[in-house]
Amino acid sequence: MAEARAGKPGWGVVLRAMGQRKTGYMALFGFASGLPFALFLGTLYAWLSEAEVDLETMGVFSLIGLSYAFQFLWSPLIDKVNIAGFSRLGRRKQWMVPAQLLLGAILVTLSLLDPVSQLGWFSLLAGIGAFASATQDIAINAWRIDVADEKATLDILSTVYQMGYRLAALVGGAFGLIIAARIGWPETYALMGAILLGIGTLGLFAPDTRVGDLAEDAASDAQILALRQAGELRPEVRARALVAVGVLWAAAIGVVLAFMVMSLAFPPDQRPNPTEFTLNYGPWIIVATVVVPALIAGWLAGQKRDGTNLLAEDAPPASGAGFAMDHLYRALVLPLVEFVGRIGWSLVLILALVLTYRICDAIWGTFAYPFYLGELEYTNDEVAFASKFFGVGAIIAGLALGGYLLTVLGRMATLTLGALLAALTNLLYADLAIGGARMQAASDAVGFTWLIMQVPVIGSPALAKLTFTVMFENLAIGIAGAAYVAWLSSIVSKQYSAVQYALLSSLTMLVGTLGRGALGEMIEDQGYYDVFVLTTLIGLVAVALCIAEWVRQARAGRTSGVVTPEAAPAE
Repeated sequence: MAEARAGKPGWGVVLRAMGQRKTGYMALFGFASGLPFALFLGTLYAWLSEAEVDLETMGVFSLIGLSYAFQFLWSPLIDKVNIAGFSRLGRRKQWMVPAQLLLGAILVTLSLLDPVSQLGWFSLLAGIGAFASATQDIAINAWRIDVADEKATLDILSTVYQMGYRLAALVGGAFGLIIAARIGWPETYALMGAILLGIGTLGLFAPDTRVGDLAEDAASDAQILALRQAGELRPEVRARALVAVGVLWAAAIGVVLAFMVMSLAFPPDQRPNPTEFTLNYGPWIIVATVVVPALIAGWLAGQKRDGTNLLAEDAPPASGAGFAMDHLYRALVLPLVEFVGRIGWSLVLILALVLTYRICDAIWGTFAYPFYLGELEYTNDEVAFASKFFGVGAIIAGLALGGYLLTVLGRMATLTLGALLAALTNLLYADLAIGGARMQAASDAVGFTWLIMQVPVIGSPALAKLTFTVMFENLAIGIAGAAYVAWLSSIVSKQYSAVQYALLSSLTMLVGTLGRGALGEMIEDQGYYDVFVLTTLIGLVAVALCIAEWVRQARAGRTSGVVTPEAAPAE
């Protein structure tokens, strides 16, 4: 009877998972992931504006966002390289903990600098901080996949991670502004730095797979030795593939580094525009680092499947240049070969789902404030209440509900439901764009308007209408976000989790950036109503893709004889 209760899905599963040590650390690491992002790419601009730093100079700081968009470029390093002196911390902690301590030190140091007279040091530290933040994100995502087990499940860890992340966005964003207005910006950033230093210290005691005496290291060494065994691809074939992929990745890294150097070293009137860079070069970087390497990986997997270009007998262990080539191949090419070989042509479906699932809120976020403040003419205080305080609370509630649904409905059902809800909430904004009569009537009918009217100073029926809409949207975003991160984590291999997850998540981020220009033009030409109808249709495409992926996983489970294919990430 006790075993039956333990296996019963629902809030009991969620609460038991919440009591796990890994879950507590996941919340801490999610907070550590979200706080620097909010401080470097949001709140920092408020500090610079208050310090009267000109907008042209502030534009330089926007380039630090590229660290997050292109973090997959150095993900192979995090996946396979051990840091001398830190490797005893654990496979992922050797990257996470130093990054968190470095971030804390950078924030404290920023609090000691004057952003006007010491702008050079200020921008350099902010750039290093963004790089360290993106690096810890790669390691944290891999850690989540590595440590998931039957008690602290991947679904619950993914949900808790986002809760911590969203809470950090509130602390670093809205609360950061409030605190700064009372104690000053330097003191606020020193406080945030102390928080990260504390998390980094606590992170020393987090569970992790050990480096040097664990099965993963043995498996890694076995991968290297296996490359020279009979039935594997011939070394010269692998070498050609490695050179091709290596040149493409090196070119992409070179383009990004050149852009950053030009942005920092050139006079303001000669600096490249970060938005134009992302729009013009972003797609080609994706083609060079994802699309073409995926095609090469598919060709390599096909060669093994067809028995072409394979070793007829074991080759001697590699040494010198051959040894280096094998290690580089394992770090850069093998993660793609494993993923493409395991997924096959279903990769097209998965990429389509990755590109469309979060596109609505990824693109829309840029235009939220112009819509609220310009089109609907709400005040800053009203928007802050609806979107920052009430909205973040609604997202966290949605994440909790998403975690519950994952245990009750399963991963794919929750993913599909989240996509449907996220798509339909765009119609709520479409109603706001033409006056919001329906949303006002719904808010009045359930007593929500009366509740918001009790808010001092700013409470009004108009605010109730906006907050009611934001609440439903953010609940849907929370459910969809919990399911999406859990699904994305489940389709990557533990052996290559850092590279594979970073590649897929970067696609999610970049597609939103690339679509904003076209959406902005559509808003100018046709207005917000038509845009919300369009984003609803895009969201419905994602629903159809979710159903197709659901069917694919069910078929794969039947073929392999697995009853519940959602149970764990691929090995």
